[in-house]
Amino acid sequence: MKYSQLFGKTKKLAPKDEITVNAQLLVKAGYVNKLMAGVYTYLPLGLRVLNKIENIIREEMDALGGQEIFMPALHPATIWQKTGGWDKIDVLFKIKSRTERDYALGQSHEEVVTPLAKEYVSSYKDLPFSLYQIQFKFRDELRAKSGLLRGREFPMKDMYSWHQTQEDFENFYEKVKRAYLKIYERCGLTAKVTEASGGSFTQKISYEFMILTDAGEDDILYCNQCEYCINQQIAQSKEGDVCSKCNQGKLVKGRAVEAGNVFDLGQKYTKDFDFELANEKGEKFYPIMGCYGIGVSRLMGVIVEKWADEKGIIWPEAVAPFAVHLLDLGNKDYAEEIYQQLLKQKIEVLYDEREDIGAGQKFADADLIGCPVRLVVSQRNREKIEWKKRKEEKSELLSLEEILERLR
Repeated sequence: MKYSQLFGKTKKLAPKDEITVNAQLLVKAGYVNKLMAGVYTYLPLGLRVLNKIENIIREEMDALGGQEIFMPALHPATIWQKTGGWDKIDVLFKIKSRTERDYALGQSHEEVVTPLAKEYVSSYKDLPFSLYQIQFKFRDELRAKSGLLRGREFPMKDMYSWHQTQEDFENFYEKVKRAYLKIYERCGLTAKVTEASGGSFTQKISYEFMILTDAGEDDILYCNQCEYCINQQIAQSKEGDVCSKCNQGKLVKGRAVEAGNVFDLGQKYTKDFDFELANEKGEKFYPIMGCYGIGVSRLMGVIVEKWADEKGIIWPEAVAPFAVHLLDLGNKDYAEEIYQQLLKQKIEVLYDEREDIGAGQKFADADLIGCPVRLVVSQRNREKIEWKKRKEEKSELLSLEEILERLR
């Protein structure tokens, strides 16, 4: 991609009404455009990042045996009334049509996926199974804020599973937990699994995947020796207490943002929709459901919060919009040759070939955009190319062959 042709270039100033790092940098660097509080347009750079995060999630959900579907965002009110969500869920967007019929915009999809599963599953032998989607959700947040961390419209991966026994659900949850931790690791993050209160309809404990960041809205207590972690709102312990799990470490208080969750839904939704099966003895039972969510755009925002400096964004390689940012500083023919070689090798490259922009602005834009590797071509260095990683201070002069070998 040539920078001169890129739609959505960098801005000189960050939005005045945004205080979080992700909100400022993603707008300033040309990744998103804010339509209103909690609602964003994803520009070409931003959509490339979003797609890469989604593909990482897809790979890990497919590895679990999850099957991807795509459900409607517009729901009839009747299915929400059946579960009680119509009156109990305060963030539910409600719409009345010209025919005076009531509809909802999906804030989650238990009400859609449960009757869907009921229609196609007829035997206990079909259990367990899981379905997932990546789709925009809509929530009537009173305080949409913090850029991509709290929105009114946002892409989310939600997966649902059905099980014959509680034991089977818990075994599957452990697999999902490991998959989630792998997703965060691949995105350059380390998550802590915290216990939290259940959702709107269950008193069961749920689990949240928390990323430590000052931009977070949750206070957590975590052990400095083991993996134990709990949301402070339901904790009996306090900072400095000995960990109740390992009895060795001490609890540390931290600010964090929720980047995923899992709920044990029990039999609530299968009972609400009369989704009943017979076991091997002919005895009737309602399958146990699990729900597993990851806020895709929120994850994008968290990555920026964790990986940024005073110059801009520092994208982890797996989710960067381009692997390479190539700058031409006055050696156009050679820069064009390098650009074509990179494309030939199928290396993703953003090429700043602008002739009316000075070197200082090109360097500033490259740091702001945050691709993992910056290559600089100039008359001074002739056939040598300056190689610099975004997260490092030092640079090197390499040949084109050495550059291609490293990038391969």
